[in-house]
Amino acid sequence: MSSQLVGWRDLPLGAVAFLSSREYQTGEWAVFQPKIDDKKCIKCGLCWMYCPDSVYKWDGENVPVPDLNYCKGCGICEVECPTKAIQMVRI
Repeated sequence: MSSQLVGWRDLPLGAVAFLSSREYQTGEWAVFQPKIDDKKCIKCGLCWMYCPDSVYKWDGENVPVPDLNYCKGCGICEVECPTKAIQMVRI
């Protein structure tokens, strides 16, 4: 196995990449991004809690805001939102 580092685009199908999204702006991978309906959001923080890449900024009081520079568009936040305030939209 080569010790040379390759970029994520060079990995074969099915490969697992161990990257920190804080080191790399992974938002360009996304096909979908979350849109939050402020009127439906109850500020429960589940999107913030369940996001695997910690892209949500949340102060515990206001509506959480995703940093789309790091959001890969996985949709976990939409699934976990109890009020369906989050909708994944194609970009």
